[in-house]
Amino acid sequence: MVVLPAAVALVWPVVASADELRLLTWGGYAPDEVVQAFEKETGIKVLVTLSNNEDMISKLRATGGAGFDLAQPSQDRITSAQQEFNIYKPIEFTKINQAQIIDSMLAATRKNTAIGDEVFGVPHIWGTSGLVVNRSVAERVKDWTDLCGPDLVGKVSYRMRRPILIGMAFAMGENPFEAYADVPRYERMMEKVGETLVACKPNVKAYWSGGDELINLVSSGEVVAAEGWDAGGWKLHDEKPEISFVAPASGALGWIDTFALPRRGKNEEAAYKWINFVMKPEIAAQITRSAGNFSASKGAEAFVDERLKANYQASFDQAAIDNIRWYPPVPAGLEAIEGRILDRVQAAR
Repeated sequence: MVVLPAAVALVWPVVASADELRLLTWGGYAPDEVVQAFEKETGIKVLVTLSNNEDMISKLRATGGAGFDLAQPSQDRITSAQQEFNIYKPIEFTKINQAQIIDSMLAATRKNTAIGDEVFGVPHIWGTSGLVVNRSVAERVKDWTDLCGPDLVGKVSYRMRRPILIGMAFAMGENPFEAYADVPRYERMMEKVGETLVACKPNVKAYWSGGDELINLVSSGEVVAAEGWDAGGWKLHDEKPEISFVAPASGALGWIDTFALPRRGKNEEAAYKWINFVMKPEIAAQITRSAGNFSASKGAEAFVDERLKANYQASFDQAAIDNIRWYPPVPAGLEAIEGRILDRVQAAR
């Protein structure tokens, strides 16, 4: 999910044509070589507009779902926008080659983008938060709560954001996503997590706020175990093989960017052709090289370069993939609860 420069975000849709696909997507998700291969195979010209979640909603809201044939919002940003602005139309799964898609990711996205019996998203690119661990403590740090081990005083880092709360809750035997519908239960759960993080505070060397900061802390050896992103952990591993990204035993926390059909798109047929084309394993691998994150295409990892494939396979066997905790849409009010807990943890001595 690449942050888009403001200047790019101002690009507006073009007039539709029968032999064109107007794609609203993230940076790296439609590399030139993939676009050219698709155009050669189908005769359909692809017009790419780079965007991000907020900009996608803004553009489609302004036009009532017109101006684009295919968009790529994150799965947790679809249902609320659809319920409020009616900017998407349901996916016809009979037009999707579902055999090309990793089963657990397809099931998660169908669940998390459903409104009633209608589903509005198909999984495309995914990534996770988990543990970035030095080999010296790898045998002792296999889950979120292991960051609080008594032998890690002053050697841990995490970001003061919701992933550490959610991850800790799962490792403590709770299911925060199931509690989304019960605000009092969720608040009690977060209170317990907050107490754990306060008790764990002597272990924290620093709270990181950006990826470069985390990389510097772990690379220097000041931190030997941290909460972090898979791509950052793999980058560190390439530079220092003793550092690895580990999917926590209770589950890595996963995001998925999807394919969604704008409600008033003009070339739905081209949209489905693009989805099925880019989910071919060999094509998906080209997008992985461009975007830096893996695709929900089944078997795509076999076509990426050996270095990236080795990193992926070391972090995620099939059981770890199936155990990913995919972020569902966040109900109103929960982020305020999380914010209070995080403020309390940060202020504690």
